[in-house]
Amino acid sequence: MSAPWWDSDWKDRSGPEYRCFVGNLPYGISESSLKDAFSSYAPLYSEMAVDPETGRSRGFGWVQFEDQKSMDNAIQGMNGQHVGGRCVTVSQANHRPRRWRA
Repeated sequence: MSAPWWDSDWKDRSGPEYRCFVGNLPYGISESSLKDAFSSYAPLYSEMAVDPETGRSRGFGWVQFEDQKSMDNAIQGMNGQHVGGRCVTVSQANHRPRRWRA
């Protein structure tokens, strides 16, 4: 039996997300620096994965775009480029459903 509050996105009826996953980032990069690296593709915002214990970057993050075309252009233009001295990988982010907890 399925519980609607666990691993379910039945309440989340938001539109499609246009997010890129960016991997192999330098550990010293900030969210604003990541957004600046993608500035020619008009990103809405960026976020970095951070280790909760140390507060240090985990070396990957996401960049959100307004539409599919901007995201596709960013993937084509930035995949394999150098950001902060490292060659980054850029791909479309997988959509993860919300996790509702009781």
